[in-house]
Amino acid sequence: MQLLLVFVLLPSVIADAPQVDLSNPLKAKEVKERESAFRARLKSLDQKLSESPKAGDLYSKRGDAYFFLGDFKEAVADYEKMVELDPTVDQMHWRKGIAYFYTRQFKKAAHQFEIYHSFDNVDRENGIWRYLSQTKAFGREKARAGLLKYEKDDREPFPSVYKLFAGEIKGDEILKSIMVAKIENSEREKRLFYAQLYIGLNYYIEGELTKAAVHLRKATANKWGRNTSSYGPRFMWHVARLHFEQIRKQLTKKQVSDRSPP
Repeated sequence: MQLLLVFVLLPSVIADAPQVDLSNPLKAKEVKERESAFRARLKSLDQKLSESPKAGDLYSKRGDAYFFLGDFKEAVADYEKMVELDPTVDQMHWRKGIAYFYTRQFKKAAHQFEIYHSFDNVDRENGIWRYLSQTKAFGREKARAGLLKYEKDDREPFPSVYKLFAGEIKGDEILKSIMVAKIENSEREKRLFYAQLYIGLNYYIEGELTKAAVHLRKATANKWGRNTSSYGPRFMWHVARLHFEQIRKQLTKKQVSDRSPP
């Protein structure tokens, strides 16, 4: 009788769901294989660190593996250990800032991106993360007032995305400009990845999770983001993937809760 009730209720749940695709754009086999690979990497790095406990590069690699598995606290611990062993890497350690963000240590995250700015004063992506962190820590008004200033050019779409966080442009305008730009399709896909990622994160910090999910899902599905071999962009693709998964679970849970009988 209970099993029959489940099948009776299921269609109404689907019919009443918001028109937002919360499905994982990645195949289940791909997800499983990726997790297995990171688990194996952790095991290997644990063994290597037991033999070389002061090897900072091993903590860096293990921190990444933890991060990609969504184990953010463990990633922070390894990144901090890396800096403890070699303080000279702290200034350039943007990954530690992102890990702080996902452990909700927003003030620490903002500080990390601030000191990175003294290392690289061209990369607006760093300024975006500082804004995201400051918004969560102090509110949007203070974050906008404290946006880092840039005088030199940066690669697109970051100048445009930076204007989004400054409140000078809308996300749809950025996407439209990318679509009409006279560029190679590979470059268009690259710009769309970053635009979707940061438009999604902007909606996230504004508390609009459904809209955030739409864009973060597109960033996760982006072929350039998934297939690039470059370290930094690949890391950011994992950020998109992990953040979408967090929001997807949260919204799915809320949908079920909203439709549950009192």
